[in-house]
Amino acid sequence: MASNGVKTFTEKVRDIVRKIPKGTSMTYKEVATKAGNPKAARGVGAIMRSSYNRDIPCHRVVKSDGSLGSYNRGGTSRKRKLLVQEGAL
Repeated sequence: MASNGVKTFTEKVRDIVRKIPKGTSMTYKEVATKAGNPKAARGVGAIMRSSYNRDIPCHRVVKSDGSLGSYNRGGTSRKRKLLVQEGAL
């Protein structure tokens, strides 16, 4: 949290993604919008790309065009497998 007590964009993104229910997904743009910056979809991607925290289900964040996007814990095939197992695909 920033020194003024306000959450940073990164903290907001992580909190939002942490709450995406199993069996569902959100787009990078939806996460960015919910975090307060609808033009920061690529920023959300960068945050997810650098997240290795198992409590943050970054595999549940997908691209607006319906494609999966990348996944730093095993590639796109692993991301697809997790989403299928959860019933999101």
